Amino acid sequence: MTFAELQTMAESVGSWLAGKVDRDARVAILAANHPRWVAAYLGIICSGRVAVPLDTAFHADQVAKLLKDSGASILFCDAKHLAVAQQAAEGLPVSLVMTSAAGEQVASHPTSGGGMKPLADLDSIFAAASGGFEPVVPTESDLAALLYTSGTTADPKGVMLTHRNVYLHAMNLAVHHHNRYDDVMMHTIPLFHANGWGAAHTITLVGGTHVMLPRFVPEEIFRLVEKERVSALSLVPIMATALVNCPARSKYNLGSVQWCVIGGAASSPTLIREVEQTLGFNCYSGYGLTETSPSLANAQLKPDQECTPEERHALQAMTGYAYPGSELRVVDADDIDVAHDGVTMGEIIARSDGVMAGYWQEPEATAEALRGGWFRTGDRAVIEENGCIRIVDRKKDIIVSGGENISSIDVEKVLLSHPDVYEAAVIPVPDQKWGEIPKAVVVVKPGRNVNEAGLIEFCRSRLAHYKCPQSIEFCESLPKTATGKVLKRELRKKYQPGAVTLPSDAL
Repeated sequence: MTFAELQTMAESVGSWLAGKVDRDARVAILAANHPRWVAAYLGIICSGRVAVPLDTAFHADQVAKLLKDSGASILFCDAKHLAVAQQAAEGLPVSLVMTSAAGEQVASHPTSGGGMKPLADLDSIFAAASGGFEPVVPTESDLAALLYTSGTTADPKGVMLTHRNVYLHAMNLAVHHHNRYDDVMMHTIPLFHANGWGAAHTITLVGGTHVMLPRFVPEEIFRLVEKERVSALSLVPIMATALVNCPARSKYNLGSVQWCVIGGAASSPTLIREVEQTLGFNCYSGYGLTETSPSLANAQLKPDQECTPEERHALQAMTGYAYPGSELRVVDADDIDVAHDGVTMGEIIARSDGVMAGYWQEPEATAEALRGGWFRTGDRAVIEENGCIRIVDRKKDIIVSGGENISSIDVEKVLLSHPDVYEAAVIPVPDQKWGEIPKAVVVVKPGRNVNEAGLIEFCRSRLAHYKCPQSIEFCESLPKTATGKVLKRELRKKYQPGAVTLPSDAL
């Protein structure tokens, strides 16, 4: 698809919306990655409406909750998600519009035979377009999108991103990565998620090529990289792990890839090394949040940094340095910058062109998050002597055992360095003597064999004993969001006996 074709499609959507809903109306999207997703999104914002991308892994009741919260009046959905959309929108003042091409099969679902019928579809909207659409010229402070947080630690919040947020974020990343019209970016992460959605702006800005696929399949990634000569891609850790362990890797030429960023969750030096050695391209960590459009920093090494391969992989697994247009600090409880010693922990706070306008209809949460003109990330980190930042953990995931702070991420990195471990998550569990102690939940690589005692001993040879898991549970998979983030709250519910879970309105 050319940019001219994409523009025509987007303007058709914009023109249709202008005749259906008021300016500033919220218009939701529930669909897998596809050029039509981008056409719908661009049509929404160029008409002055507000795009609300929704998590495709959510159940109907979760989608209904976000539709109600956002006040969305239109919901674009594809055939695969029609049944969920019908059920979610039932009883709400929401009209459905199909994004799928004619003939795509509708997903089977007990409610798919009835329920509300779609108001229109993109094919008919394209066919009825008369041309001559004039895009709405927004002010910088006008809302462009309402993105909901992943909800891994609490109920999702609506993040308000303005036109200024998204266009300056795109320009800042283009400057850093030297993006050009001949770049080919693969969208492996769902576009509803900030980690995937943010990249779409940057590549469109420079006139590069988007390569999209509706779901993550390792061999299909390899095939498309070779066929389309993909130059860059973003991954979350579980995706990178799947690619590294895919036996089909040797069948494909991945030489076109110049760099890969792993974000969405903390990476490990082991994974960075395995990606570079197995897949053959430069790999480093990226850092950002939905609230920051999303990118704030990455761990791409500077050309004059001399280090051993082991040191290099450790550095590239860190949070790194701020992107252009972003300022990052690590501060204590009094907002005083911590020592640059790589040991003293504080919270990362950010000031950036991409920092949100606030949380939708949550003034108190907005005031707290943006206190003092800096966005409070909730991430605990240390800062090295050279200014490089390293995340230690989320505030809510720090384990306090006998008065000592334990980083679950640090323990997870050690577990992931074991050759038989595929995935690992560490959570606190109650303990009468120490208050709480670390517990690990581990997925073993296929065909491998490792036991609890062996893994605990492996950790004790690399960590202070109080930091090591006191017990290990083995399972087939970890609960995750659609973008691969581990849902630690689900693990806590399962493995923290007697733990009290507060209702969402008490948080």
